[in-house]
Amino acid sequence: MSLNDQVEAALDTIRPYLEADGGNVSIEEITPENVVKLKLLGSCGSCPMSIMTLKAGIEQAIKKAVPEITAIEAINLTDIDDPNAVLPENLR
Repeated sequence: MSLNDQVEAALDTIRPYLEADGGNVSIEEITPENVVKLKLLGSCGSCPMSIMTLKAGIEQAIKKAVPEITAIEAINLTDIDDPNAVLPENLR
C-alpha cells in the first residue's frame, strides 16, 4: 500500500468526526521528506479550533497509523484570533 493510501486510511478513521461538524480534509501533497500537507475543507477551513483539530485529531491519527510521516501541516489553517473565523453550528 502506498504512503498516500496509508494516510488516506488513517484519515478515514477520523473523517466521520470532521463530517459531523460539516468539515473534511484532503491530502494536497506528501513531500519527499514525508511531510503531509493537508487542506481543511468545509467548516474545518474557517473554524478557529482547526489548529486543535489538526494537532489533537488528524496528526495523532496519521502518526499512529503511518510512523514514517515526519510532520503534518495544513495549508489553510484559520488562526484562532481570526475575526472571520466561524465555529460550526453544533459548537456554538
